[in-house]
Amino acid sequence: MDGAYDRDSIAEARVSLRCGDEMVDEYFRLSSERTTIRTEVVAGVTTFLTMAYIIFVNPDILSAAGMDKQALVVVTCIASAITTAAMGLVGRAPIAMAPGMGLNAFLAYSLVKAGQITWETALGVVFLSGLLGFVLTLLGLRKRLVEAIPVSLVAAIAVGIGLFITFIGLVNMGVVVKNAATLVSAGPMTATVAFGLAGLLMMAFLEIRRVKGALIIGIAFSTLLAVIFGYVEKPVSLVSFNFDIRAVALRLDILGAFQWGLFGSVFTLMFMDMFDGVGTLVACCHEAGMVDENGKIKGLGRLLAIDTAASMVGAVLGTSNVTAYIESAAGIEQGGRTGLTALVTALCFVLALLVVPVVGIVPPYATAPALVMVGLFMMKEIKRIDFGNPEEAMPSFIIIVMIALSYSISTGLAFGFISFVLIKLVAGKVRDVKPTMWVIAILCVMFLTLDELSAFIQRLRALV
Repeated sequence: MDGAYDRDSIAEARVSLRCGDEMVDEYFRLSSERTTIRTEVVAGVTTFLTMAYIIFVNPDILSAAGMDKQALVVVTCIASAITTAAMGLVGRAPIAMAPGMGLNAFLAYSLVKAGQITWETALGVVFLSGLLGFVLTLLGLRKRLVEAIPVSLVAAIAVGIGLFITFIGLVNMGVVVKNAATLVSAGPMTATVAFGLAGLLMMAFLEIRRVKGALIIGIAFSTLLAVIFGYVEKPVSLVSFNFDIRAVALRLDILGAFQWGLFGSVFTLMFMDMFDGVGTLVACCHEAGMVDENGKIKGLGRLLAIDTAASMVGAVLGTSNVTAYIESAAGIEQGGRTGLTALVTALCFVLALLVVPVVGIVPPYATAPALVMVGLFMMKEIKRIDFGNPEEAMPSFIIIVMIALSYSISTGLAFGFISFVLIKLVAGKVRDVKPTMWVIAILCVMFLTLDELSAFIQRLRALV
């Protein structure tokens, strides 16, 4: 009887698993996207590993503003998990979200450390910037902005971001270092550089062999080498249960942010968040094949709404603007095509709450090769740019170069969009510029000159 009972239980469990798989397949449309649960899981974990550094870097930056560092570690995980899960379940896109680099530095150094406002008021500024972006999204303005961008510039965004994250990867690996005379130069061949290059070679070899999970295997290989040779310290504990976020959560001061002197900061954060998010969504969605026959991104309105609402969620929890992460491209290159990839990444952030000490042993030079590989993969978009046509080639080239050399997606896009409009104007082809592109160009000029305009207004007031 017991044997028969066990067989019946096993049979029922198998039926349940099959039903569960079918439900997941139907909701995320795995079959139509020609992917599998296994592929999506590998892609989600890969994305998490390439962006797990944010768990430690974001608290380091924001703590400079006087915020509690331990609480920020927990908040970073929670904010990333909630917003990434929303992107997966609602947006059904393989895109992860987390507090944005550059955006957190703007809050900590430009707003708080510069003596302008308290960190509570700065979180209020973050909330208002997200609210403003959300309103623009609901009005359909952000969607129009994205769809007004010419195909060549869309391709240039992907290539520029690819070059940008390749540079980040090389710096994190130690292959490229600062140099007082030449700005940057090749770094010395240290053991950690060798570990990173070994991981890069492993990834390249596995990609050539078309092995699934090449990036995550390469990350594990580099980490293992670092452990074997004693370059990674063992964690003090395997599990952490310190989930207290009261020191930063619900501490934002929205009323304090409602002042004319902070309008420029609200606009700047909104612009940086908007165009960082737009650049990432455009690049990743095209990489994931989330486009229709006309080249437009499927479900773009939902994705943009989630991206802007995420900043408000982050501010309430106690962190800077939360935005789409370009490291999502790592998971996409591993085959991630649906929201299940994002959901797996979100679950990894939840698990990271428990095993933060273990996640912390994966060194930056182990995840850096994955960024280099993703940069390589994104370079293929360059074939969509007609370099024989100067009107198309020049603004595309400016976007590619400025994203990487200014170390900012939003700054690179601003220079590129302005140059596109100016070149069409000089060429006498004003009709080729859609009205929305004029709006984009004006916003870009405001973004690039906002600090100077503020200083100019102050000088005028002093004269009066």
